[in-house]
Amino acid sequence: MKKIIYNKYDKKLISKLPKVNFEGRIFVIVSPHETKKAVDFLLTKSILGVDTETRPSFKKGKQNLVSLLQVASREECFLFRLNHTGITPDIVRLLEDETVPKVGLSLHDDICSLTRRKAFKPGAFFDLQDHFSELGVKDLSLQKLYANVFGEKISKAQQLSNWEADVLSDKQKLYAATDAWACIRLYDEYVRLKQTGDFILQEVEEPTEKIED
Repeated sequence: MKKIIYNKYDKKLISKLPKVNFEGRIFVIVSPHETKKAVDFLLTKSILGVDTETRPSFKKGKQNLVSLLQVASREECFLFRLNHTGITPDIVRLLEDETVPKVGLSLHDDICSLTRRKAFKPGAFFDLQDHFSELGVKDLSLQKLYANVFGEKISKAQQLSNWEADVLSDKQKLYAATDAWACIRLYDEYVRLKQTGDFILQEVEEPTEKIED
């Protein structure tokens, strides 16, 4: 039976889905000298999932610098605390690398945030929003896309937490790692669906507005 995916996904359905979390090892990188070993390790992998977090600003017109760069393989995730490390030459090496594909969602925003800290030439980045839009999917946030494709919920409870806290909580670390790792799962499934055609796109009609006489 072919997988059914929807062009639009109702957010109200997500709360009823089983929650998914990254189950691999999480490493927090807090000093510049740690970045070389972490980057060397990550660049041995076949694919990486990438995301960023920024401390929310509740003041109009103020935008904080990106606080966290999370980079995951299928089994590990490294959380680079950029507010402590800055973007080191080794992190630039990772971001400019052309050999290992790095997948994410809305990568233009992430790359812009990172370049505000330090200029670099983006390497082999692949935006899942571009890929899934090719299949006809229109709701392309991570939470909706993951629910649509896998029938599981990614919690966003930590999204607006303080990403510049002295110590990240276990919930923050798990949230950040899950977002990066989920991008790999989505990419793998996109490749499978694209190659096999093993899916049906279900069109969800937009509600029509009632016109008053």
